[in-house]
Amino acid sequence: MNRAFLFVLILFTGVMSISCDKGESMPDAPEINNVILMIGDGMGLPVVFAAMTVSEKPLNIQRCTTNGLQTNFSADQYITDSGASGTAIATGTKTLNGSVGVDAQGNPVRTILEIADENGFATGLVSTSSLTHATPASFIAHQSNRGNYELIASDFLKTDIDVMIGGGLDHFSKREDKLNLTDDLKEKGYTVTTTLDETLNSTAQKLAGFTAPVHNPYRLKGRGKMLPQSTRKAIDILSKSKEGFFLMVEGSQIDWAAHANAADTLIDEVLDFDEAIGIALDFAENDGHTLVVVTADHETGGVTLVSGDINSHSVKLNFATKDHTALMPVVFAYGPGSTDFAGIYDNTDIFRKMKKAFGFE
Repeated sequence: MNRAFLFVLILFTGVMSISCDKGESMPDAPEINNVILMIGDGMGLPVVFAAMTVSEKPLNIQRCTTNGLQTNFSADQYITDSGASGTAIATGTKTLNGSVGVDAQGNPVRTILEIADENGFATGLVSTSSLTHATPASFIAHQSNRGNYELIASDFLKTDIDVMIGGGLDHFSKREDKLNLTDDLKEKGYTVTTTLDETLNSTAQKLAGFTAPVHNPYRLKGRGKMLPQSTRKAIDILSKSKEGFFLMVEGSQIDWAAHANAADTLIDEVLDFDEAIGIALDFAENDGHTLVVVTADHETGGVTLVSGDINSHSVKLNFATKDHTALMPVVFAYGPGSTDFAGIYDNTDIFRKMKKAFGFE
């Protein structure tokens, strides 16, 4: 027998033996009860490293144990918008730019939030933007035009979402049709709050916490710790569910700062988002049955880092555009099931991977 072939055969047999032995001795993977999906709108890898550079301590996102990449073209364009990418992540279905929660033909498609709700899980949304904006809307609404904010607000009443915290009060209460949907929310058992303090101090288990008439401002313009505090509040409520929960948290203004090519604000929004990531990771670490997935819907600004200094925590950003780009967003994951998020895959696969984590058919 050829010596080289014999060596390969022996090596392969040994590896297979080791793999089998490890497989027999490994304990069962922890059951996944909760999935926390965190979307930094417009957050590309360069701004993550920029935030790492200026921070005097490691970012929370660096605690994630698995990294992957996702492609995110929409059904009709190479460069996606937030509606199409949010819908792909939420439903596993490609759609047209400008649509939320529908397929390319305009037909409603079930979201991971709705599927979790149907299976008895608690559900929640947190966003620094209006709750009716494209990314949060992708998880609960079904509209061919992401700008139909009042129709999107009406869609919130068609599910039993447990917690929603963000802006957008006017789309529920100051409408062209003169309806006040906050009254309908109260009839469905929600406690409706209209300030961040009221929201954080509420003891309700069904909470509609509105923190702004439309959008919250940048953190540097007065939003404060709304995002990490709201993330903690949502987890506190949802974790009381015996079945488990699904929560989507969006750092919306990362995208807006990138559109404006405002480097300092952009980095600050990433740092704020990272504080919310830390809240989620702390819970997951203590719980042991929670999968945390952190990603972006797309990159905005075509950001490049042209100079910097680790020791002085300084960095200089250049922008190629004031719009979205086709750069693949990074996917970070932590907890049981996190290894499924390694590799390169489409954004629609994030939905399938979350669905698998929950054990939904």
